[in-house]
Amino acid sequence: MLIGIAADHAGVEMKAFLKERLEAQGYELCDFGAYSCGSVDYPDFAHPLAEAISKGELKTAISICGSGNGVSMTLNRHCGVRAALCWLPEVARLARAHNDANVCSLPARFIDNETAQKIVETFLSTAFEGGRHQRRIDKIEIHKA
Repeated sequence: MLIGIAADHAGVEMKAFLKERLEAQGYELCDFGAYSCGSVDYPDFAHPLAEAISKGELKTAISICGSGNGVSMTLNRHCGVRAALCWLPEVARLARAHNDANVCSLPARFIDNETAQKIVETFLSTAFEGGRHQRRIDKIEIHKA
């Protein structure tokens, strides 16, 4: 399974940790940066990640910034992207099961690497329940004529 991953400077170390763990489990990762701890702007990495999802090149991704909010807000501006800020495994499970989230956004300054790994594992192993939840998902996108 190909997974996109992107982070700003606050999430670089967590991104490296997660990449190592996920690749060891057989996942292939498409890394959109950042690649150092020098200050950068999260939209520069979130927009290309979101475009890959919108175009269908990726189905699932992980995004990381200090609070998780900046990357989530940026990603959710793109059609077809449903980024969920996840700080606990249960939040990740519900984001997938009820909201069909396709991006797990993590707050690097508020969780440790082991918690991040549990969140991502839960996110990747949870299926969308469909049913009444699909009706709600269908109402998210705004289509302008």
